[in-house]
Amino acid sequence: MANQGSGSSRLPLALPPASQGCSSGGSGSSAGGSGNPPPPRNLQGLLQMAITAGSEEPDPPPEPMSEERRQWLQEAMSAAFRGQREEVEQMKNCLRVLSQPTPASAGEAELAADQQEREGALELLADLCENMDNAADFCQLSGMHLLVGRYLETGPAGLRWRAAQLIGTCSQNVAAIQEQVLGLGALRKLLRLLDRDPCDAVRVKALFAISCLVREQEAGLLQFLRLDGFSVLMRAMQQQVQKLKVKSAFLLQNLLVGHPEHKGTLCSMGMVQQLVALVRTEHSPFHEHVLGALCSLVTDFPQGVRECREPELGLEELLRHRCQLLQQHEEYQEELEFCEKLLQTCFSTPTDDIMDR
Repeated sequence: MANQGSGSSRLPLALPPASQGCSSGGSGSSAGGSGNPPPPRNLQGLLQMAITAGSEEPDPPPEPMSEERRQWLQEAMSAAFRGQREEVEQMKNCLRVLSQPTPASAGEAELAADQQEREGALELLADLCENMDNAADFCQLSGMHLLVGRYLETGPAGLRWRAAQLIGTCSQNVAAIQEQVLGLGALRKLLRLLDRDPCDAVRVKALFAISCLVREQEAGLLQFLRLDGFSVLMRAMQQQVQKLKVKSAFLLQNLLVGHPEHKGTLCSMGMVQQLVALVRTEHSPFHEHVLGALCSLVTDFPQGVRECREPELGLEELLRHRCQLLQQHEEYQEELEFCEKLLQTCFSTPTDDIMDR
């Protein structure tokens, strides 16, 4: 969690009791354990408490806040802001570690210790930047420039995959950070890592960061298209790393659902033929996502349907055989549904439809 390491700044553990005049219904207010809510432990909690308190209309009118409650509230707010400041200081310390030059002419033990310290700094930053406010502060501290420029494509694999992970963590669902990362040219580097890096962990984390930059981000998707990202994604689906294959197929399916205007581009790349070839490989849970992507490609898209009907593909026979194999396996029901949908979309005739009805 992002608040680890700042335990000394936690809010007080208990809210002082309100004076009797502020209760609304005497002893009935605590029935069933529904008395005072737990105290907030962060700024969002404090804000929610203030909104809730401001929207209520107690009857009778509340008495002036007691000195004890006033002091608790001041301490709570002070602790919350102090915790945020401490986390910013932690990020600054991590960036100081990462900004240090690699020791020149160091021995093996010293180099190993240096790498371990840098890996620890990247891990702590990833933890802290789960909080969007911290992620924004990290970028304001020029942390993203350091990651993209120095750690993403160079150095040991343990630093490369942690850098890619941190880029994804900061970027997900935050448009301003996504734009900064794209402006630094990170997407091109991440695609190279996904396509060529010898370390599987680096490639998986690079795919995570790519997903965070192109899903629900129009500028990121356009850059992805210019960099031939769909070809990189297809090559990732053809690798032997199961996690990489599954996540690549899932991203492809997501992009097809969210951006159907690119189906023509994918068909012109031979995507239908390549997806069918993947379905013909030895059966695995990965096929569910491949068939899901194929379903998305043909839905409301006649060109995709025509390509699936090409006799040399033999897709209809493949799908019918796969349906027979999956009938008795509950764990493959979603894959079975994709097969049935493809058969219905691509190979049903008007006579079939009338008989079904």
